[in-house]
Amino acid sequence: METKSARGGQVLDGSDIVKLVENDKVFTNFVDHKFQELDRDRDGELSVKELEPAVSDIGAALGLPAKGSSPDSDNIYSEVLSEFTHGTKETVSKSEFKVVLSDILMGMAAGLKRDPIVILRIDGEDLMEFIGRPSFESEMVSIYFQIEMPNASLRDYIIEALKKLDFNQGMPPAADPLVMSNVVEPVLRSCGGHSLNAPVSQEAFLVEFKKVAEAVARRLKEQPVIVAHSENNFDGSGIKRLMSNKFELDKITGEVLRAVPKDKHGKMSKEYLRVALDAVASSAGIPPYGAIPEMDKVYNDVFQMVSADDGQLVKEDEFKKLLLEILGSIMLQLEGNSISVSSNSVVHEPLAAASSLLPSASEM
Repeated sequence: METKSARGGQVLDGSDIVKLVENDKVFTNFVDHKFQELDRDRDGELSVKELEPAVSDIGAALGLPAKGSSPDSDNIYSEVLSEFTHGTKETVSKSEFKVVLSDILMGMAAGLKRDPIVILRIDGEDLMEFIGRPSFESEMVSIYFQIEMPNASLRDYIIEALKKLDFNQGMPPAADPLVMSNVVEPVLRSCGGHSLNAPVSQEAFLVEFKKVAEAVARRLKEQPVIVAHSENNFDGSGIKRLMSNKFELDKITGEVLRAVPKDKHGKMSKEYLRVALDAVASSAGIPPYGAIPEMDKVYNDVFQMVSADDGQLVKEDEFKKLLLEILGSIMLQLEGNSISVSSNSVVHEPLAAASSLLPSASEM
């Protein structure tokens, strides 16, 4: 995939996907190629079985674990398949395949535009630079006092300290199973011995941690780790943009209100306000409930303020008024105290190889 360089890495911002989909000739050729790959019996239609590889590829592109790994991810796989078959069809034509694939790719592009991902190759160079800094010892002393593990060994302290480092110090996520098994554990075995099972002291920690960190850096030079890094700052600006666009706001809230169950008198339960907020979240530039604990605290405070869980039935206009009040309150809280979150995850294979439905540079 075509990317832009940043901070020594590559930025995936969805722009290459948009270029592909919006170029009708190129996208048609792309779809023809993918359709031909999937249409094993060459009957010009894709059966549910023939669609399964495409669904798996989309799951990989979305970062989902393999099908069968968990009920939650399996449910998403089923929803993707249903997008193609509309829940009932046995086969899908090329034109139907093109429309759905376009929608899915554009949705992925919108997500990457909103939350770009930086792909970093961690090869030990930055870690060695961190070890050589004048501030290295003081930073590690600070980390040492952050670790509270009674009766733990020096080995346990070193592992925990490695987990507290990130790409800024040149360390991939040590908690990731691949990093732990391929990098951390082999290093600990090679330079451990009985010394790492000794009681913990600040002096011993600093000496042994430096030895381990240097060995980790050498290991990373031999076996670099690819890390996907993302940063998000929720400051209420997305909500403000949405609420200042009356046409867009009315369109989105109208769709939400139509989807909320009503009783025979046309009233809605306030309990559905959480569901309604999730439905407008992406348009408002905020995460869904349950995605980020810090944001959940803000949501819970606002829900409590409007008594969202009292089960009271309200008319549609009152429900809409409450939803807008919730959005406005969240915006004010974030404007006063924005929330920044970052994540680092190991890419176990190159992103272009993870899904054959992601366009490669040669297909652009």
